[in-house]
Parts: sequence; C-alpha cells; structure tokens
Amino acid sequence: MEHFEEHHKREHEDSALIINAGVDQPPVVNPGYHRVRRKVLTTDDYVKGILAGDITVLAQAITLIESVRPEHYAQSQEIIERCLPHAGKSVRIGITGVPGAGKSTFIEAIGGMVTGLGHKLAVLAIDPSSERSGGSILGDKTRMETLVANPRAFIRPSPSAGSLGGVARKTRETVILCEAAGFDVVFIETVGVGQSETAVHSMVDMFMLIQIAGAGDELQGIKRGIMEMADMIAINKADGSNIPRAEMAKAHFASALRLFPMPDSGWKPRVYTCSAVEGTGLADIWNGVEDFLKFIRKNGYYASNRRQQSKYWMYETIGEALKESFYQNPTVEREIARYESLVLDDKMSSFVAAKALLDLYFSLLKQ
Repeated sequence: MEHFEEHHKREHEDSALIINAGVDQPPVVNPGYHRVRRKVLTTDDYVKGILAGDITVLAQAITLIESVRPEHYAQSQEIIERCLPHAGKSVRIGITGVPGAGKSTFIEAIGGMVTGLGHKLAVLAIDPSSERSGGSILGDKTRMETLVANPRAFIRPSPSAGSLGGVARKTRETVILCEAAGFDVVFIETVGVGQSETAVHSMVDMFMLIQIAGAGDELQGIKRGIMEMADMIAINKADGSNIPRAEMAKAHFASALRLFPMPDSGWKPRVYTCSAVEGTGLADIWNGVEDFLKFIRKNGYYASNRRQQSKYWMYETIGEALKESFYQNPTVEREIARYESLVLDDKMSSFVAAKALLDLYFSLLKQ
C-alpha cells in the first residue's frame, strides 16, 4: 500500500489529486461477541410451550402461522391441531368502530379492568394495510402502553399483507393458540370501515360497536350492516360537557336498533355510555357482556353459533386454498397477463377471459 501511494504521489506531483493513507479501522467493541442463533423449535416444543402459557413460544408460533413458506404452513397446522382440544374455552368479543372513536383507549381501559378481575386477555387486531404504502393503519400496540406491560395481557396485530380472507383465517387460528395458552378473554379489533367486520363477526361470540357523540349525524360512518351485527353499542368519551350529547346519542342508537329485526341470538342489543379516559361506565359494559353470554348459553345459541362458525371457516379455507392454487400455477401465471391485455383492449369480455383461464387450470389438473 505504501509503495503504491509513493509511486502515485511521484507520478502526480503536479496534480491536485493526492491519495492519502486510509484511516485505521477501530478495534471491535466486543472482541468476544458472536451472534447467537435462535434455537429452532420442534412441533413438540411449540405445543409444550403454548400449553405452559409461555408468551415467547406463543408469539413464535403465531409468526409461524403468518409465514407463507410451505414447510411453516405444514408445521403450524400440526400445532393448531394438537392445541385444538385445549381451545374453545374463552369468551371471544369483536370490537369495532369508526376511526377516532377511541377504540385503543377503550380496549386498554376495559382490558385493565378485565385482567383485574382475574381474567387473562388476548387482544388481536385485524389490521387492514394501507392500499398505497402497504403499511399498517391501526398500529394499536404502540398506543396501549399500559396493557402491553400487563403480565396478564397479550397484544398481537395481524399481518397487514395478504387478502382479508387470509388474514382473517390466520387470526382465527391465532385465537385457538391463545385459548390453548390459557387466555380466557379474547378481543378481536377491527377499524370499522370495510368488510373486515363480517370476517370478525364470523369468529366471535359477541360483537361490540364503539361510537362517539357530538360528531354530527349520530350514525356517522357506520353502515347498516355493522349496526345489525352489533350485540352492544358503547358511546365512548361520555365525560365533561360531552355527557348530555352522549346520552342523546344513546337514545338515538336505541331508537335505531328497534327498527332492526331481532337477531338470531334472540338478544335485544343494549346501548351504554362510558368514558375510557375516566374509567366510568366500564363496569356496566362488562356486566352487560356477562348478561349476554349467560343469555346465549342458556338458549343454546352460543354452541350452535360456534358450530356454524367452524363450518363457515372450513368452506372459507377451501376457497382460499383453491384461489391460491389457481394464481400460483405457473401456466396460469404466464397466460393471465395475455388475457388481461385482451380484456383491457376490449378484444375479449371479462367473463370469457375468466372462463378460458379456469378451463386452462382445470385441464392442467386432469393431466
């Protein structure tokens, strides 16, 4: 190096370009440091850890469920199957509401109260990704600081990538693992702006809608379908000068609910007011949850609803698998762009193109 620099300096004595000696590399901060590889867990390790209530193992098993690698899928399904006999003993509650309704604050407040009553709580969020960036919209885990630190609570956002059906299926599988790990109350949260409510409704025992008063029309941003799914409505932010508006909103929602047909459960939905910040009204809401569960267990709806949900998810899983198989077929992948161009150029109808691709796929299956 020194010889090269001397030669280069003599060769370019009249040049403005001079190469100086490089800076010596600093010593390694910790010479004894070496990267520790995380132990690869076997299926037995996962099942044993989950049944023992090990949160770290539970989180790793959920990551396995979310993976798109075929070998991970096979292992995750075996773990779920072995955990299934230990699941099904929790109360599953879906929580939704328009953005700004204070769902995160509400879940943190009532979650703290529920764990204080001796329950173990898992909070799962079906987190729709931003259509533009692909990033998370909710990001609730960063906003539930107290609940995150609660040893009797477990918070897990869903993967934001993939189809809604796929994300919802993985959330339902996650519920099974959480129940096997000893969590007896499961909250499944969604943002309240799309089809994810229907998916959540198909995996919970009770559906709760969080609303706020004083934001113009009291039915703002809520579709009739979501209102019809609600077993309970909680008017949040009923504090200070907003209490009269919250009470008025309660009356409006109660009137609106009377116009809807009686739900299959036979339960007449109730409306409550609360303040997640001040902690008022939360005990009444939880008492209402317990009343609802007693009611549907007594009339048989609880058991029949869970059976129907299992059947629904069997067919949903079949549909997802067929769809994935179709789009991942190499021949279909090659041909789909050509048919898409024909449709865009108005040389072929959408239906003819779809039928041609499906015929191609089915012919490949017969080979």
